[in-house]
Amino acid sequence: MRRRAGVLALHARAGAGGGVGAGETPDEVRLTVTDRFGAETVLEKPGPEVRGEDTVMRLLQRNAKVETKYGGGFVQSIEGLAGGRDGARPVDWFYFVNGVLAGKGAAATGVRPGDRIWWDRRDWGVTNKVPAVVGSFPEPFGHGVEGDRLPTRIECSQAVRDACEAVQDRFTKLGIVAGKALRGTSEAGGEVLRVSVGTWQEVRGDAALRQVERGPRASGVYGRFDGGEFVALDARGREVQRLGPGTGVVLATRLGDGPPVWAVTGTDAAGVRVAARALDETVLNEKFALAVGADGLPVALPATEAAR
Repeated sequence: MRRRAGVLALHARAGAGGGVGAGETPDEVRLTVTDRFGAETVLEKPGPEVRGEDTVMRLLQRNAKVETKYGGGFVQSIEGLAGGRDGARPVDWFYFVNGVLAGKGAAATGVRPGDRIWWDRRDWGVTNKVPAVVGSFPEPFGHGVEGDRLPTRIECSQAVRDACEAVQDRFTKLGIVAGKALRGTSEAGGEVLRVSVGTWQEVRGDAALRQVERGPRASGVYGRFDGGEFVALDARGREVQRLGPGTGVVLATRLGDGPPVWAVTGTDAAGVRVAARALDETVLNEKFALAVGADGLPVALPATEAAR
């Protein structure tokens, strides 16, 4: 019951969350609703109806069929899909703003211009906390975290300088200014959105990324590196598929309350280059994390039996 209570606490904190101010309407907002870690799109509204001082809850209720509990602070169902149990597994609704798990209930979170709000109903039997996802790219680099637009820094490995240049070029084309530094030559702290580019052996020294090696409960990433292979895990944390040399991975996580940290990584240099090519809005859309094998076939994480 303790973990269930944790989920309820995340969603049920109601408050008078503010938007951008009386009379001002946030623009360029996008609302997405999915099921099972983004596997199925339930609702996609690039231009939902938004009003000044909206909260995430009010925005959702205005644009979708919603049932709530606990005084309206907890989402029970969206478009007829309810939380609770799916067979023997616990499922509930969680939401991200600009690819970051919300720290407050939807009734206490204001909507800001450019926000990408993503609701997903998922199995939380392994973990009720997935701190960051890649499926809202190019967020959070465009509009930031909780209203704070943070600088972006690409941390590069010498061995994959071409992949680093490709990542920086992608940001430039999106109109996002991203600084670049060699790994180990810049301070790790500070309010900066970091993108670590290199093989897993090179980037695993980062404290936030090293959480991946401790499993989904620690990092929210349903996969791990094992020698020269990447192991894709399912929603229950079980091994589904092993991807060999040349595999690239794009993932995001977060250490405590710090800014999310992204990795464009792989089993080897060839894999990093594959991951750099996957840093694209259409490829990452609605993915919690993504692996791409040497054959070029994408595997959304967590994986399913169909990924074999």
